[in-house]
Amino acid sequence: MKSLERNFVISQPNDPQLDLLCEQLHQLSAQEAWPAQSLQACGDAGVFRWFLSAEQGGMGWSDVDVVRGYLKLSAACLTTTFVITQRTGACRRIAGSTNLLAQQRLLPDLASGASFATVGISHLTTSRRHLSKPVLSASIDGDSFLLDGYSPWVTGGVHADTLVVGATLPDGRELLAAVAGNAAGVSAETPASLVGLTGSATGMVKFSQVRVTPADLLAGPVENVMKVGVGAKTGGLETSTLAIGLASAAAAYIRNEATQRPDLSAPAESFAQELSDLQTDLLSAAAGKPLCSTEQLRSRANSIALRSTQAALSAAKGAGYVTGHAVGRWCREALFFLVWSCPQPVQQANLCELAGIAE
Repeated sequence: MKSLERNFVISQPNDPQLDLLCEQLHQLSAQEAWPAQSLQACGDAGVFRWFLSAEQGGMGWSDVDVVRGYLKLSAACLTTTFVITQRTGACRRIAGSTNLLAQQRLLPDLASGASFATVGISHLTTSRRHLSKPVLSASIDGDSFLLDGYSPWVTGGVHADTLVVGATLPDGRELLAAVAGNAAGVSAETPASLVGLTGSATGMVKFSQVRVTPADLLAGPVENVMKVGVGAKTGGLETSTLAIGLASAAAAYIRNEATQRPDLSAPAESFAQELSDLQTDLLSAAAGKPLCSTEQLRSRANSIALRSTQAALSAAKGAGYVTGHAVGRWCREALFFLVWSCPQPVQQANLCELAGIAE
């Protein structure tokens, strides 16, 4: 396997070095453990700088270029790329805040890969929203706030130097804060054992009287704090992009097998055409010229992720059902898109398709 050039920074999505990085990530993906080595390789190659402006030490990639980069990364290793999305979500929330001191303190090491940040915000969007009492609350204490409760789904919480978390005040207003992973009262629980992406180390982080000072505050207190500033869009293009990337890996496997097995040619061509159409729609949406709704794109991406990975398993036959084979892992990973930031319209569309009900 060719290796990346030393001190080489990937500055555009069509850079041949990105393909070499992806080959490296693919080789490491079989480990299904916390992808420390893969994340280090990404940091060394400048991947974490794609998402930040030049003024903040980044490269200021366009949304279209970011999507192109994510498509390649997720086809190589979904776990690593998912971790990067959570890392990027934290970085963008910090970068998009009005807290210049927090930006100066945190962004340089985050851009270089010297430190790791993640988000704990699902309880403000989709997870635990049905509960009458907020799972992570904030109370006013002088000019500061005290956080109590937990964030249920935090990726890499046990590895985080910084946690960008959301909490709710008694009057319903919400805040976002950058909390040190080793702050007093912060306790990252042992990560959950997941059906797929266990290597993402996703689990609960508990907060007990954790103090948030004005220096830590990124947004709020306001109503619907997730709509303030800049950050990863829940249920938006990011989730669709990673689903399409995973499907691309499965389709490539089928296409490769088809060179020796003519019976696979028709399915391989069908998946290739469907993916081409989906990528066209995805890139159009990223360019601000959507050809369909975000929910429709997400439903289609979920669908092809499920169907292509199962088709790859069928093509691999019994070998693919043995623990450690890539296609078996892809099948498990595809299930993740049924639960990751899945808005109700998308969930309903997925259920109807699985039940054979025409919408």
